[in-house]
Amino acid sequence: MMNENERLRAVARFKTLDTGIKKDLTDLVNLIAGICNVPVALVSVIDAQTQWFKASVGLGDMPCTERHLSFCNETIKSDRLLIVPDVTQDSRFAKLPAVTQAPFIRSYVGMPLVTFDGHAIGTLCVLHTEPLQLTDVQLNSLKVISKQVLNLIELNWSMQSLIAQNINTQEQRALAEQSELKLKAVFDSSKDIHLLIGSQMEVMAYNKAAANYIYASYNKNIKVGVHLLTVVNEHSASRLVEYVDLALKGKITNVEWKVEPHEGVLFWFDVTFEPARGTNNEIIGVAINATDITVRKRDADFINQQNDALQRIATIQSHELRRPVASLLGLMEVLKLDENYVFNSCYPMIEITINELDSKIKDIVHESELRLAERNDDAGKKA
Repeated sequence: MMNENERLRAVARFKTLDTGIKKDLTDLVNLIAGICNVPVALVSVIDAQTQWFKASVGLGDMPCTERHLSFCNETIKSDRLLIVPDVTQDSRFAKLPAVTQAPFIRSYVGMPLVTFDGHAIGTLCVLHTEPLQLTDVQLNSLKVISKQVLNLIELNWSMQSLIAQNINTQEQRALAEQSELKLKAVFDSSKDIHLLIGSQMEVMAYNKAAANYIYASYNKNIKVGVHLLTVVNEHSASRLVEYVDLALKGKITNVEWKVEPHEGVLFWFDVTFEPARGTNNEIIGVAINATDITVRKRDADFINQQNDALQRIATIQSHELRRPVASLLGLMEVLKLDENYVFNSCYPMIEITINELDSKIKDIVHESELRLAERNDDAGKKA
């Protein structure tokens, strides 16, 4: 027999029985009481402090008794029948309340209920208020019926375990399905294109953005299992093979990809090709993630065009506008040096006007240069 702590762990499995099993146990208790012709018979399960009656006849509604005051506490110490023809003559039982007080038990026969893993969790026993000597047939019947009692108890525990496991499995499946739905919702709500392809370039998973892009660009429907190259054009296919091959070898590649699915239609994507790894860290495929950067590229091109225009304006302002002004200033100096120069009251006003115009042109050129520098800084930060 195993130690008490292990026995108590076994008892914990069988303390709760279904109503249907209790009825079956009661039928067996009534049967053995009739076979042995006794007024009291019961099935007990014994924990650390208490003997619990799982089915009984002759005890009324009594649910339990203290373990140390029970006959069965002695029975579970072995795996054999305990036969006590007259308990008043046995020092182990003579002073028990059930002997000295009502119902004044005089005889006891109990068979331990030993589980499949060797633990005596309780008993099937019969008791009488008179000295009792059971026949071999009656004793054998007690042994046989005790096995059926144990089978019912273990079957009930197995059914409860299966039900609990099934409920847990269903709950886990429900949680997994909810998580999958949430993940799919997040996956499909992304505006970025996400594709997972296998080592043979077969599509393993994709999101809604990927399906929409493939259909809009190539008028094809993407499905799990199809070869990726069958849903793109020839130009894209050659580049895909190159980057997918690098990812399958363990290299992560990030590229800016210009795509022209139709004449006159142009898209730019920031694309990452990354190895997809399994549970053992082996490469099982490639994750392709693409972000549409068409607007950003168009904005950058527009800024570059504006910068070029500003540069041309600055050049014009700096050289072409200042050239005639410089000529006028030079002409005024030449006039002053001419020995035939005759002062005219309008000359100072003309000179002042020319200098003001020159100053304004310098200010405009400086402002243009500042704006051009600011645009270049902004473009650099965005990049």
